[in-house]
Amino acid sequence: MRPTLLKLAAELAAGRTSSVELTREALSRIDDKQGEGARAFVAVHREAALAAAEASDRLRKFGQVPSPLAGIPVSLKDLLDVQGETTRAGSIALADAPPAVADAPVVARLRAAGAVFVGRTNMTEFAYGGLGINPHYGTPGCPADRSRVPGGSSSGAGVSAADGMAVIAIGTDTGGSVRIPAAFCGITGFKPTQYRIPREGAFPLSWQMDSIGPLAQSVSCCAIVDAILAGVAPDVPGARPLKLARFALPKAPFLDAMDQVVARAFEAAVSELARAGARIEEISLPPVDDILPIRRFIPIEAYTHHRALLAKRGEQYDPIIRMRLQEGASVPAFEYIELKQYRASMIARCAPLTRGYDAVLMPTVAVVPPQIAAARETQDYLALSGLSTRLTSVGNCLDRCAVSIPCSEPGTLPVGLTLMGEHGADRELLATALGVEAALRK
Repeated sequence: MRPTLLKLAAELAAGRTSSVELTREALSRIDDKQGEGARAFVAVHREAALAAAEASDRLRKFGQVPSPLAGIPVSLKDLLDVQGETTRAGSIALADAPPAVADAPVVARLRAAGAVFVGRTNMTEFAYGGLGINPHYGTPGCPADRSRVPGGSSSGAGVSAADGMAVIAIGTDTGGSVRIPAAFCGITGFKPTQYRIPREGAFPLSWQMDSIGPLAQSVSCCAIVDAILAGVAPDVPGARPLKLARFALPKAPFLDAMDQVVARAFEAAVSELARAGARIEEISLPPVDDILPIRRFIPIEAYTHHRALLAKRGEQYDPIIRMRLQEGASVPAFEYIELKQYRASMIARCAPLTRGYDAVLMPTVAVVPPQIAAARETQDYLALSGLSTRLTSVGNCLDRCAVSIPCSEPGTLPVGLTLMGEHGADRELLATALGVEAALRK
């Protein structure tokens, strides 16, 4: 495992490394011709990053350290506005769009915390897909097997953090787009409750479902960055002892269709938590297929945003993405209203079923990263993307917080364990996740 944010902050504080050294190392990994930098990033800010790193080192000498993130290399998903830069959202249709006039609030908060931005990361075009495939800028390979998908839509974010091209990656999550690449890339990813993190200046996919969160090496990394994004003190909550933890395990058929690698890793992780003293109780949740219709918000709201650009430059879109967006064109207003009512009723139905538990346990994705070649045909692409987002979408549909933690067995492809918390209980979930992470890393 690569060094955590806290480890690097301690090294910087002790003078054993510098921001310039960390930034040069990150840039070197991006530039490595044998690596994935050319596909993981759509823009690299070498000069600006080194200048920011030099400034951070000078400020540190005078005791100016605004947060643990100060001087740390950070990558930004290509749908976040950065003042003076064009936000392309992984598309060539926006390549000549005017530069952003201001930083997105989350970017401004990271900048104020001392982050060093090394570049903008690749993504599924317009964030619409769970595999991470992009025909315009290339598809970065999964760190465990470069012939496999990295997970999407925050594909470059996951690879940048896993491969050491950034210490922290910032992604967005509408149906799993932080947690899927975290799981497929063998790192940790956190999806907050939506209202906690401002979404202005982030190119939208679905106003009902979008959220912004970090991908990193550990739960503590995600906790610090989440606090910065939320505009609160950048600290790490105390780990909740597993002997005090109570987890809900959904009964079948909620977790059906796991492949053998995922099933073994998930069962081993649950058993490890039980051995550590956690109480694990089976509960009945509504079938996933009863929850997932809420995802219908995505094409409806996305088409509303894309309608003018589709009419002007639709031929420049990935045909699959264009097709998915156009599904929202024929949805009547009454269906949208009914969908909002259905979501509210499903949230109300599920709330009492999980109340009193520290988290709901599930695999992040029911399968290991698919082969990139397996998604060449449209129907295969749609099936694999849908399978990748099937379980992660539950958290978005119910407007919950959720964290994905690596739980792979040695010698196997990456697998993620998800802890889904209650609406607004983000810091409590992160405290529980710290205990889970410690148990799984023994």
